[in-house]
Order: sequence, then structure tokens, then C-alpha cells
Amino acid sequence: MKNAAQELVKEYQRLGGRREVVIDDNELSTRTWEPDTPEADAFWREKIEKLSPERRNEVESFLPSINAK
Repeated sequence: MKNAAQELVKEYQRLGGRREVVIDDNELSTRTWEPDTPEADAFWREKIEKLSPERRNEVESFLPSINAK
């Protein structure tokens, strides 16, 4: 069963989101080398950026990981 955090990431990516997660000493942050589409950027700002730090970390954990490359 999919959870809400995973669904947010799927929608963000469907809209053209390109952020990736960086995990360093169990701290999560995001990076992007190519800009998001305007729709994905707006979705990120409206739906994900405003989440509590704990919830945002949960969402970010479903992004593709730079660490896995």
C-alpha cells in the first residue's frame, strides 16, 4: 500500500519535478541540477515545502537518491 508521502513525490515527478535527495549523516536535503517545470515547482512550494520538518523528511526520502549513483 502506498502512503501519502510517496503519492506526493509521484505527483511532483509527474509534473516534471527533478529534485533528488542527498543523505549525509542521516540528514536529508534536496538538490537539483535541472530546473523543475513551473508546475512541479509550484506543487513543491504549495504541497511539500510547507510541511513540518518531520513530514517533509518523510516525503524527501522517496525522491531519487544522489547517494545511490
